Amino acid sequence: MKNIVFDPKAFKQFNQWAIEEKKLYKKIVDLIDDILRHPFSGIGKPEPLKHQLKGYWSRRINDEHRLVYKITETEIIIISCKFHYD
Repeated sequence: MKNIVFDPKAFKQFNQWAIEEKKLYKKIVDLIDDILRHPFSGIGKPEPLKHQLKGYWSRRINDEHRLVYKITETEIIIISCKFHYD
């Protein structure tokens, strides 16, 4: 199983969701769980990103927010879970 690693900014966003909006927090937890099983398919409409974020993927949390992550051999690196490709 891969380790889940949060960029410090993403970890702060994740914790903010836990306090401010529990429904979206739960959705993020569900997305991360699905990424562990299916890194490039599944819920949240996964899509590869381009340009400066090439190599990263995003999944929809809702219409406004995206979970942005990268998969390595050993880790899932989450760099954002608020807004679009921030």
